[in-house]
Amino acid sequence: MAIIRLILGKLILLFNWLFTPRGIARDASAQAAIDRQTESLRLYQYEACPFCVKVRRAMKRMSLNIETRDIKRVPAAREELLAGGGNLKVPCLRVEREDGQVNWMYESGDIINYLSGRFTSTSSN
Repeated sequence: MAIIRLILGKLILLFNWLFTPRGIARDASAQAAIDRQTESLRLYQYEACPFCVKVRRAMKRMSLNIETRDIKRVPAAREELLAGGGNLKVPCLRVEREDGQVNWMYESGDIINYLSGRFTSTSSN
């Protein structure tokens, strides 16, 4: 089973690399404003998880520079996710609001909808 997962994981990463989506082209000041907003976001993920790849591809399409933390390879990231979010489930988006409150979002569809709602309307201004 481990060999099958390894092979499937490598295939997922290969196809993701071969068919990388294009991002939104913004002028430098608009992209800088988006980058400042994304500093309060972190994506906890596994590199070859299909749902994590789906979220990262959406981030790429929206040209969002969100820090990713691989909980499989980085024990500290794993502990942060468990302590903050309560589950070792990926993908998980950590959203820190301006008032300091932190929300943890676990479903790939919910994460993509949140990012799309927050950033695609901003990019069209």
